[in-house]
Amino acid sequence: MQSLWMLLASLLFACMGVCVKLAAAAHSASEITFWRCAVALILMFGLVRWRGVRLRTPHWRWQITRGTVGFSALFLYFHAITLLPLATAVTLNYTSAIFLALYMALTGWRVGRGVLFSLGLGLAGVALLLHPTLSAGQLWGALLGLLSGALAGMAYFSVRELGARGESETRTVFYFSLISTVYAGLWLLFAGWSPISLESGLLLLGTGCFATFAQLAMTRAFARGKTLVAAAIAYSTVIFSSLFGMWFWDEKLDASAWTAIGLIVLSGVAATHFSRANPLEQD
Repeated sequence: MQSLWMLLASLLFACMGVCVKLAAAAHSASEITFWRCAVALILMFGLVRWRGVRLRTPHWRWQITRGTVGFSALFLYFHAITLLPLATAVTLNYTSAIFLALYMALTGWRVGRGVLFSLGLGLAGVALLLHPTLSAGQLWGALLGLLSGALAGMAYFSVRELGARGESETRTVFYFSLISTVYAGLWLLFAGWSPISLESGLLLLGTGCFATFAQLAMTRAFARGKTLVAAAIAYSTVIFSSLFGMWFWDEKLDASAWTAIGLIVLSGVAATHFSRANPLEQD
């Protein structure tokens, strides 16, 4: 039952997506990224102090790599959300599981037929989702969403390496929030800030809070539940995002888009399953 924490995480991640899309009416993707990370940084600092976790780390190079790649993935993901239907942007970002399996293969991990099948299925889904009927604006947003998935897969690979080196998950999330806040703040020194109203301020706060609590619920699901069950449940974010998109913006996807989403979700679940099933892969 601990794996059901992932269901809560998926709902919270979808709520974060709603806040991002609504906040985009008054703020740029870089501003939303900054406030999402700044709020998370404050919350994570409080959690670090409460748990007594030391912030000093011997793996600072990996932490910087994870933070840099993770920030880039997050920024592109938020930008894609502003340009695409919410379910489409979320699905493209969730290609991260496919790219993670690919990165592991490129670093010497033995690729089985199951992983190759998963990658092929995912690529077919992406090709179908990027079919030529998309408008120019949607195509650009789709490419950004796909790139965010590729970078997110790279970030998860870094998290995997940090975990293998015994790094604390809480410390890793804290440094990700810190590094991302710094990057986004430096970006905004040149890009400029938009005034914050009460409504947009609540949306920015909601983005950070939903994201942080979702990460904590996700961590609990993977730490105490069954990994494969949790990984499969994670794709319910696509379902929640689809429902929110129809509810708030009357977003409607055609049959080919739903087929593509189904292929990508199935590919991600399969890639996770076959990756974990490999005897060379350690928990």
